[in-house]
Amino acid sequence: MKNLITCVLFLFFIQSGFAQQNTNKRAEWFTEARFGMFIHWGVYSGAEGFWKGEKLRNNNDYAEWILYRNRIDRNEYVTLLDRFQWDDIDPEEWVILAKNSGMKYITITAKHHDGFGLWDSQVSDYDLGDYTNPKRDIISEMAEACKKHGIKLCLYYSHWVDWEHPLGWDHTREIYKISESDYDRYWQQKVIPQITELLTNYGEISMLWFDMWIHHSESIVTKEQLLQLKSLIRELQPNCLINSRLGLSIEEDPDIDYKTLGDNQLGDKKEDFPWQSPATVAHSWGFHLSDNQWKSTTTLLKSLIGNVSLNGNFMLNIGPRANGDVPFEISQRMLKMGKWLEVNGESIYGAEAFDLDKDLHDWGKITCKQDGNTFKLFLHVYNWPLSKHLNLTGITTNPDRIYLLADKQESSLSFSHSGAFTEITLPKNQPDPYVSVVVVEYKAKPEISDGLVAKTSDGGYSLLPGNQNPQPKSMEITPPAKYGTVPAFVAANGVSYFSWKIYIDKPGTKRVDVSYSFQGYLNNSQIVLEVAEQSLYHSVHPTGQTVGEPNQDWHIDNFESNKMGTIDFPEPGFYTIKLSIQPTERDPIKFQWLWLK
Repeated sequence: MKNLITCVLFLFFIQSGFAQQNTNKRAEWFTEARFGMFIHWGVYSGAEGFWKGEKLRNNNDYAEWILYRNRIDRNEYVTLLDRFQWDDIDPEEWVILAKNSGMKYITITAKHHDGFGLWDSQVSDYDLGDYTNPKRDIISEMAEACKKHGIKLCLYYSHWVDWEHPLGWDHTREIYKISESDYDRYWQQKVIPQITELLTNYGEISMLWFDMWIHHSESIVTKEQLLQLKSLIRELQPNCLINSRLGLSIEEDPDIDYKTLGDNQLGDKKEDFPWQSPATVAHSWGFHLSDNQWKSTTTLLKSLIGNVSLNGNFMLNIGPRANGDVPFEISQRMLKMGKWLEVNGESIYGAEAFDLDKDLHDWGKITCKQDGNTFKLFLHVYNWPLSKHLNLTGITTNPDRIYLLADKQESSLSFSHSGAFTEITLPKNQPDPYVSVVVVEYKAKPEISDGLVAKTSDGGYSLLPGNQNPQPKSMEITPPAKYGTVPAFVAANGVSYFSWKIYIDKPGTKRVDVSYSFQGYLNNSQIVLEVAEQSLYHSVHPTGQTVGEPNQDWHIDNFESNKMGTIDFPEPGFYTIKLSIQPTERDPIKFQWLWLK
């Protein structure tokens, strides 16, 4: 009986969505926080992407790599510190910016690949303590400021790559080899003792962010060395998080706390373990004076929301200058995000993914949260519908109430619910110019009908080869080509079958259109649609070609929309749309989409 009760409670918590699954106790604050600041600041900040008039020797413009890229002498490199305006540099200003931006933690580059430490290390003479007078210890100053303002302090430490230490990994070692025993001397002489310093002298460190972007099997670092480092961290600060860029994947070692995606890589699928995207506002991580690829506030907010809707975190970088200033384009975007979070933070902090497909709705993304005895869905509306009706597909439970998160009075919005469809009546004006949030409340986690194609904002159903559910394993979708002028399609060389499930909320007649390309000549092929005990037949005809780009000899197959006819849906309910493409000639029929409205 005891085991039975335990199993029931376990299933209850899974179904109720009280907590993101596969999150250990250490990482609970991390999945609650969702949003953090990354700080890339070091000697390279004085170069600003140029060395002796020459721009960084790589078009990726990662300014923090200038020591390596421009082959700068180690001793000459530190002369860049002469450009730093130490009287103006106050790390507390970075912490205050993070707090005002709605960020809950900060990760600063204690040691980047250049091997230079931002603290007064007793292990090495290549650090701020040995190159500033009076001595500066930025890690100590950050620790004090974070504690003062209630922000969690996390540290970036480049353990694999170190361009300063004579036995550290420098990618020129691919040419000029180094033995594993010599590399281990670097490991034991610098990595282990410096991590010991950082975890001993600066109070609580909430996370160590490592930056080995490949698996240890592809590097000189051994698994034994990584386990040694991990064991040291667990011994000195058991609650300190460790990311997968330690070099151990979470699949290989479940003791790794979360997965780090690639630079500026956003999530594309729901995960049941904690994960994070490191991202920039422009492009470079360290300050680069010619960087101008600024992402908009809306883009950054959508990146944050999109990650949270898939159970992920978002860590957004600043690259302060040599006087401590954060570029205006960065600080202003972050502060605007903070203002948005002041109003809409409930939909982000502690929120997680819901069970519906991430791309189901064309209006935005969904996050959710269990709040006491109420389960809340947060509908992040990227595009305020012109019709002022928001279509929510796939939930079979009737909502208790619906309101705008920005409305302090929580005035109820009108809605209707039928089967697996909820239609919400919105006010004329959206409450937020970036992203508005609609709250849908239920007494418990709502039931869903999975695998539906959602009703679009303009009231239609877009049926694609790629949104069938389940997706046929044998079906090969040809991706877009020629810069998107040739759309995605499935080439039907023989009889091909497609199937979609939709929910019709109101009875009535809908027109059916089909888009395809056919380059044959004589043709007896047809396309057949079956639904609600009705059938439509379309005789396939040649669609010819079109010009993809004028004056460039850019001739491509033409994909043409054709009316198939109309279907009467006699009552609300679930319907399965079945389509068969029946070619009779050797030339394939390239099927693009089916449209019902």
